[in-house]
Amino acid sequence: MPRLASLLKATASGSARIEAYEIDLHRPNRPARNLVVNAQTLVDGDTDHVRLLMAVTDVTEARAAARLRDDLIRDNAILLQEVQHRVANSLQIIASVLMQSARRVQSEEARGHLHDAHHRIMTIAALQKQLSASSGASLELRAYLTQLSQSLGASMIDDPGRLSIDVRADDTIVKADVSVSLGLIVTELVINALKHAFPGGAKGLIVIEYRSMGSDWTLSVTDDGIGIPAGSEAPKPGLGSGIVEALAKNLGCTIEATDARPGTAVTISHRETADSEARIPEAV
Repeated sequence: MPRLASLLKATASGSARIEAYEIDLHRPNRPARNLVVNAQTLVDGDTDHVRLLMAVTDVTEARAAARLRDDLIRDNAILLQEVQHRVANSLQIIASVLMQSARRVQSEEARGHLHDAHHRIMTIAALQKQLSASSGASLELRAYLTQLSQSLGASMIDDPGRLSIDVRADDTIVKADVSVSLGLIVTELVINALKHAFPGGAKGLIVIEYRSMGSDWTLSVTDDGIGIPAGSEAPKPGLGSGIVEALAKNLGCTIEATDARPGTAVTISHRETADSEARIPEAV
């Protein structure tokens, strides 16, 4: 090993030291070994002799384990990509079946429920697409809400010049499981606004807003439509309201619907408490 001998000579002269020098040791009729060499001079006050401290570590098994780990990570990444592709295709098939069913049914109420189910599936599809493009553990909320609003607008707004959806969010990054809940909440509130806030072809704007401060945050969906009807004209709570309430409760949040003058604002608020701290995501 001339290279190692040269390095040891330089180390003995005091001009260098050996740090993590790797050697592949080959011997007849024996498997190769991976070695790591470290060496330095010892200073003990004896100027007549040079002493070297050399450590040789056999890392053969560690290197093999690292290669196996890298292979597993690569295989898992390929498998995850395939699963994500199949999930995306399955969601598209389900959405297509729902739309075909909606065209065939005679009942307006049943058609409305099928359309709502289609929009919910598209919400999950939008989230799945975002997660596929990210690390999978978390995502940037503004980009997700923007893509979600575009998906909802494309499927529910016939005339973009009449109705539009605007997203106003900060740079918060949230965990994937939390983004699912927030996305479903936004979907239900936007669907509700599009169905009830702008009767008779009225023009309007829906604003999705998210703001955070530490562990506290607010998510609101505001429209400039006709507002909340009073008395007997008020719509009965439906499946969408139940979904929003359940998701908000799971996140430890409060829900408030107020008169936006004009229109309606629904705000989901989280204020950190001992009970909800473990369930609510912080910006990461």
